Amino acid sequence: MFLFDTLSKKTTMPTPETALPGREEALFVPEAHFVNGRPLKGPYPEGLEVIYLGMGCFWGAERLFWKTPGVWVTAVGYAGGFTRNPTYHETTTGQTGHAEVVKVVYDPAIISLSGLLKIFFEEHDPTQGMRQGNDVGTTYRSAIYATTEGQLQQAQKARDAFQDALKHAGHGAAITTEIGPLETFYYAEDYHQQYLAKNPGGYCGLRGTGVSCNID
Repeated sequence: MFLFDTLSKKTTMPTPETALPGREEALFVPEAHFVNGRPLKGPYPEGLEVIYLGMGCFWGAERLFWKTPGVWVTAVGYAGGFTRNPTYHETTTGQTGHAEVVKVVYDPAIISLSGLLKIFFEEHDPTQGMRQGNDVGTTYRSAIYATTEGQLQQAQKARDAFQDALKHAGHGAAITTEIGPLETFYYAEDYHQQYLAKNPGGYCGLRGTGVSCNID
């Protein structure tokens, strides 16, 4: 019974009333990206855009994007929930409502949003609900948090295109990716930032469906 209750809490979204309260003070975040030395929090050069992408465990997802040409800087953190300035431990309980996400700051003159969304949908399984592979809980859900109305519309269009591609490939499951405007992003702890650059042999849970799709 205890295991069932624990799993239920991890896979069921809390309400604002039942979520952990968190704290006023933000977690410490280093000034510079461990790999490219650019500022994590900005300021960023004019013309860059920002989107927040959740693909399960953020360690592997962040590495995927910092290696993508046209991505200027990345950072990991928590979004989509209710708890203020949550800790990693708190998010793993499922009682914050937050998803692990990657903040992707990119140059649209080099890589389009469509290009980023193609990577997003192809490099993880967006049909798994409140899990990603062996990682189970609301914090591992697939999510896109947009910072503009245009991003929001493109994300919805990309989801529909990839759903069609899954159907044609014989995958019957529906995409469960949460798509919405970003409300608040909280940076994760220092040791999570660029984790796989600091720990090259560390865990990476990214597993795609094997389906490819042209996203305009």
